[in-house]
Amino acid sequence: MIRFPAEWEKQSAVLIAWPHKTGDFSDNLSAVEQSYSIIADTITQYQRLIIVCRDDAHQQHIQGLISRSEDVDFIQATVNDIWVRDTVFLSVEKEGVLTHLNFHFNGWGEKYLHQNDNALNHKLLNAKPFKGVSHTDVDFILEGGSVESDGIDTILTTRQCLLNPNRNKGLSQADIEQQLLTHLGAKRVLWLDQENLSGDDTDAHIDTLARFCSATTIAYTSCDDKNGRHYASLKRMEAQLQAFRTQAGEPYQLIPLPLPQPITDEGGQPLPANYSNFLIINHAVMVPVYGDAMDAVALERLAACFPQHEIIPTPCRPLVHQYGSLHCMTMQFPAGIQKQ
Repeated sequence: MIRFPAEWEKQSAVLIAWPHKTGDFSDNLSAVEQSYSIIADTITQYQRLIIVCRDDAHQQHIQGLISRSEDVDFIQATVNDIWVRDTVFLSVEKEGVLTHLNFHFNGWGEKYLHQNDNALNHKLLNAKPFKGVSHTDVDFILEGGSVESDGIDTILTTRQCLLNPNRNKGLSQADIEQQLLTHLGAKRVLWLDQENLSGDDTDAHIDTLARFCSATTIAYTSCDDKNGRHYASLKRMEAQLQAFRTQAGEPYQLIPLPLPQPITDEGGQPLPANYSNFLIINHAVMVPVYGDAMDAVALERLAACFPQHEIIPTPCRPLVHQYGSLHCMTMQFPAGIQKQ
């Protein structure tokens, strides 16, 4: 029996990889580190934080930017990108034992250098708090941001990502569903046909589009502006979500999350800012905000989904300049999987 825990279940820790002056954020590092510091200080109010950094000097620099170093485990390792949602272990419950799954990572379809990212998990295994924890290497390319679990037996994903030949070339939809059954225990796969948001280079990761808030509730990216770039495609996605059914055969409760006003890079190219990229931690939901009027709408709607959680607006505008947001830069681990 294999089960892929839902994000709202009890967690032991969250992992992030801190950006460095030699990385992709070098031109905007100060603003990005301000967001990282807020995110780190927020997480450590609720649970343990693991920070991947480059070396002793980088670690000391980070310790000067955060307020609760005593609640942080530092692991020194080199990464190509800080988007650990897609590179770090996925964690499953297998025959009652929590196990790390090390899937292959190929730079979102060979778009970017990824050798260090693909090697990261084996480096983590040699460090506290991962050392000695059960793990399995899986000969299959899969990114954490591409799959959503209801904590029971259902995976929500997109055909645009998982069936893209730049990941697991030659595998059919049935083949990939078998992989999700074998490794994540998925007895049902809900497939969305949905293009990626402008500026998203992941081939339409589900965590920018639709997220389980409970086994019967899905929050999703929506657009009410008929002149908006994504209006037609997101309306099609909404219709697909309306056709999905829970295990009990009932429609899902659907919560639309608006899009903020378009954010562009220095060259005028759109960036993938959205509110579906929220992070659930113990007793709180961290919601990316962008200094936009729609921030308040998204916060209110997600508060209704999580009445037992504190809703925390989390500044993420600097992060989208490298095509990701809050959920992309974090990975949570279920309780019982970390050694404290």
